[in-house]
Amino acid sequence: MTIGCNLNLMAGSWDGNYDPGGQSDDSLHFDRLHIEPIYDAFICPLTKQVMRDPVTLENGQTFEREAIEKWFRECRESRRRLVCPLTLRELRSTELNPSIALRNTIEEWKARNEAAQLDMARKSLSMGSPENDILQSLKFVQQLCLNNPSNKHVIRNAELIPSIVVMLKSSSRLVRSKALETLRIVVEDDSDNKEIMAEGDTVRMIVKFLSHDQSKEREEAVSLLHELSKSELLCEKIGSVNGAILILVGMASSNSENLLTVEKADKTLENLAKCENNVRQMAENGRLHPLLTLLLEGTPETKLSMAAFLGELVLNNDVKVFVARTAGSSLINLMKSTNMQSREAALKALNQISSDESSAKVLIEAGVLPPLVKDLFTVGSNHLPMRLKEVSATILANVVSSGYDFDTIPVGPDNQTLVSEEIIHNLLHLISNTGPAIECRLFQVLVGLTSSPTTVSNVVSAIKSSGATISLVQFIEAPQRDLRMASIKLLQNLSPYMGQELTGCLRGTSGQLGSLIRVILENIAITEEQAAAVGLLADLPERDVGLTRQILNEGEFELFISRVIRIRQGEMRGSRFMTPYLEGLVKVLARITFALSEESGSACALCREHNLASLFIDLLQANGLDNVQMVSATALENLSQESKNLTKLPELPTPGFCVSFFPCFSKPPVITGLCRVHRGMCSMKESFCLLEGHAVEKLVALLDHNNDQVIEASLAALSTLLDDGVDIEQGVQVLMDAEGIKPVFDVLLEKRTESLKRRAVWAVERLLRTDDIAYEVSGDPNIGLALVDAFQHGDYRTRQIAERALKHVDKIPNFSGIFANMG
Repeated sequence: MTIGCNLNLMAGSWDGNYDPGGQSDDSLHFDRLHIEPIYDAFICPLTKQVMRDPVTLENGQTFEREAIEKWFRECRESRRRLVCPLTLRELRSTELNPSIALRNTIEEWKARNEAAQLDMARKSLSMGSPENDILQSLKFVQQLCLNNPSNKHVIRNAELIPSIVVMLKSSSRLVRSKALETLRIVVEDDSDNKEIMAEGDTVRMIVKFLSHDQSKEREEAVSLLHELSKSELLCEKIGSVNGAILILVGMASSNSENLLTVEKADKTLENLAKCENNVRQMAENGRLHPLLTLLLEGTPETKLSMAAFLGELVLNNDVKVFVARTAGSSLINLMKSTNMQSREAALKALNQISSDESSAKVLIEAGVLPPLVKDLFTVGSNHLPMRLKEVSATILANVVSSGYDFDTIPVGPDNQTLVSEEIIHNLLHLISNTGPAIECRLFQVLVGLTSSPTTVSNVVSAIKSSGATISLVQFIEAPQRDLRMASIKLLQNLSPYMGQELTGCLRGTSGQLGSLIRVILENIAITEEQAAAVGLLADLPERDVGLTRQILNEGEFELFISRVIRIRQGEMRGSRFMTPYLEGLVKVLARITFALSEESGSACALCREHNLASLFIDLLQANGLDNVQMVSATALENLSQESKNLTKLPELPTPGFCVSFFPCFSKPPVITGLCRVHRGMCSMKESFCLLEGHAVEKLVALLDHNNDQVIEASLAALSTLLDDGVDIEQGVQVLMDAEGIKPVFDVLLEKRTESLKRRAVWAVERLLRTDDIAYEVSGDPNIGLALVDAFQHGDYRTRQIAERALKHVDKIPNFSGIFANMG
C-alpha cells in the first residue's frame, strides 16, 4: 500500500486518535511530537480523523466502520441510492471488508507516537516546567485514559502517577486543580492505580485540599477521595488522616457547599463506613447512622463493639433522642443477654443516652424499666457485679428524673410498679447495704420519684412503713459530697410530708442538725448542695419551737443573718443556686418570728440585737424573688403581732397635793412621741413597729403583686394594724395615709384564692368600721356583691365576718338596737 504524507492534516487530525468529537488547540503541543507524520491513508474521508476500525468497500475506498455504516443508514432512511460517499458512484453491495493490515499499521503508528508523547509528558510534569506545558501534559494523560481505559496501565507503567502527584504541590491553582482531576480519571475503576495512590503521604495531601478556600480544588479533591474510597485499602488510609472524616462530615451536612460536593462527600463517607475505625470516627463527629446500622445489623461481635463504643461517646441531647429511637430496643435486648460483656456494653450505652429527659421517655416506652429493676435486685447466679449495678442504678435515676407516670408501668413479676411498697423497700435495703457510689444513684432514684406529685405519696408511705427515716437522715453526715447532696435533696422532697419525723430525727443527739448547718454555711461559692441543705431546713415545720431553740442555742442564726446580709450587699454572687439559697436562708430566719412568745425570750432578744425587723423590711424590696418577699412579709406579721406586747406604755407623773384633793382642777398630762396604733413608745428595733420601720408603704405596694402568696402575706402583715389590742381607727388612718385602702378593696374584688379571699373579707370588715369609708363604699355595687358572695359561700367564720361587713354598709339590717329596746 502506498502511503502519502499530508502535513496539512496534522494539526486538525491529532485529536481523532483519542476523541472523535475533536479536541482543543491546547493539545497541539503534542501534535508536533510525532516521530512519523500522519499519513493520508490513516484518515477517514468522512470523519477526517485517524481511523480505529478501517473497512473497505467493493470499490476499494476505505472508511471508518462507524462512519460508513451511518452513511448507509441515512441513505436507506432517506430512500436514496446507495453510493460511495467519496466517488458518489452507486454500490452493488454494502459489504464491509476489515482492513486488518491498515488497522495494525495505524495501531503501531499510534504506539510509537504515544511513547514519544508520554516521554514528553514525563519531562513536562516537573516543578520547573512552564505552567502551560504542565497543563497540556495533564490534559494529554486525561485524554489517553478517557479514550481507552486500558491505557491506564500505560500511565502506571510509565510511572507518571507519582509525577502527577507532585503537581499537587504547585503554586498554580490551575495546575493543582487539573492534577486532582487527572488523578481521579487515572484511578477510576483501576485498583492497581489506586494502590499506588495509597503510597506515601499522597492521601494526606489530597485531604488538605478539602479545607482550601478555592471551591474548585475542594470539589476536585472530594471527587478524587470518593473514587479512592471505593478501595477498602484506601478507606483505612483516608480514615487514618487526622481530620479527614471530620471535614467530610462537615461538608456532607453543609448548607453552603454546592450540591455536587455535598453529594460526593456523603457518598465518600458511605464508602468509608466499610471500615469500623472510620465508623467510630464518624460517630465521634456526629454522624451516628453508620454506627447504629452496624449495631442493628452487624455480627454479634460487631454489635458488641459498637455498643461498647457508643457507651464512650459524648452525645448532645438531640442525638440521644435519635439513638434512643433508632437503637433503644436493640440495646435493651442486648442488656438481657447472658453474655456479661454484652450486658456491660449495653448498660454503658444506655447510660449515655438516658441522661436526656426526652430520650429517657423513649427508653421507658421501649421497655427499659423491668430489666433494670431485675438487674438491681437479682442476687445469686448471673447477677451483675456491683460496678454494673451502679450503672443500672444510674440509668434508673436518669429515666426516673424524666417525670414519667411511674405508678402505671409494671416492673416486677407481680405487676409491681416503681412506687410499690415492695420495690421501695428493696431500694431502701440496697441503700443501706451497698457502697457510696450505688447508694448515691439509688438516692437519686428516690429523689426523682418524690419530685412528682403523682408518686411522692406512695414513696412517703413506703418509707414510713419501712422505718428507714433515721437511716436516711444519717446520710447527711456522709463524707462523699454527691451522696450527701442526694440524701439531702431526698429529705427536702420528703419534708412537706414527713416534717415532724425528720425534725425529730434532726433534734436528736446524733449531730445531723449540726452537719446540715455546716453544709449550709460552708465558706465556698454557693453550690447545689448548699441550696438543697438550706431548703431542707427551711421546709421543716416552722412552728417547731424545739428545733428553733436548738438552732438558737448553737448560735447558728447569727451566721444565717450574716450570710443574708452579705448576699444583699453583693459580696456573694454569680451562682445559679443563689436564688434558692437566699430563699432558704430567709425562711430559716423567719422561724425565729414564730417563737417570739417563748418563755426564755431568747428569740425576741436575737431579733432586737440584730434588728431583724429592718432586715425583713429591706427584703420586701427583693424584686423578682417572690418567696423572699412572701416569707419576709410573714415574718413582719409575726413581729408586728408582738409589737402591742413590747410597746412601752408611758409613765404618768405622780399627782401633787392639790390635785389629790381637788381633781377638778387637774388636766391630763400631754405625752408626745407615742405610737398612734400601739399607744406607747415604739421603735422598729425594740418593738418591731411597722410604722417606725416605714414598712407600711412597702407592704401596700406588694398588694399589687402578681403572686397571690405575696399578696396574702403582705395583707396579713398590714392586718396587724387593724387587729384587736391596737387602736383600729388609727390603724385605718395609717393605711389611708399610705394610700392602702383601695388596694385592700381591690384584693377583695379580684378572683383570688380562698385563703386570700378570707383574709381580704376580714380586713375589709375592719376598714368598714370607719363611717366615712363605709359611707363611700356603700354605693359601690361590686364590693357589695363580693361581700354577699363571701356571706353565701364562705366558711362559717368568713360568713360571720362578711355579715358584719354588710351591716356596716346597710346591706343587712342591724337588729341589735331593736332587740335591746325590746329587752
